[in-house]
Amino acid sequence: MTKFRKLNRPTGHRMSMLRTMVSQLVKHERIETTVAKAKEVRRLADNMVQLGKEGSLCAARRAAAFVRGDDVIHKLFTELAYRYKDRAGGYTRLLRTRIRVGDAAPMAYIEFIDRENELRQSKPPTPQPPQRAPLDPWTRSKLTKQFAPPKEEKSSEPEI
Repeated sequence: MTKFRKLNRPTGHRMSMLRTMVSQLVKHERIETTVAKAKEVRRLADNMVQLGKEGSLCAARRAAAFVRGDDVIHKLFTELAYRYKDRAGGYTRLLRTRIRVGDAAPMAYIEFIDRENELRQSKPPTPQPPQRAPLDPWTRSKLTKQFAPPKEEKSSEPEI
């Protein structure tokens, strides 16, 4: 069973609010909300993009059961799936913005990365280190002795 934030709402209201927020995030690609809601929306939006990348009929039905609007589903399975085809995860970014005047709630922008007009540019992917061929045990043993620090010899004299 997964943990999630209850956001001080009954289950029906909370799920309806999160479904609407995920749909609006996919539609507009950036929304402003409180930090706690944005963290929940980020989790659900990443799952929806993952379904879009999967592209099967089952994934389309699962996404259609959650998000609202045919245009949103179409965008998930065409534009966003193509944009993030090489990315393994982390499709959204959370940027804290201000403190809301009425109740001092911390606000944040949540947006999709790798798009036009994004608030902060995404970092380039880290290059993978080159793969080394596995060494046989004798060669590995010689190399570890070569690069290991010299052994300290224990003296038999007691220290006073």
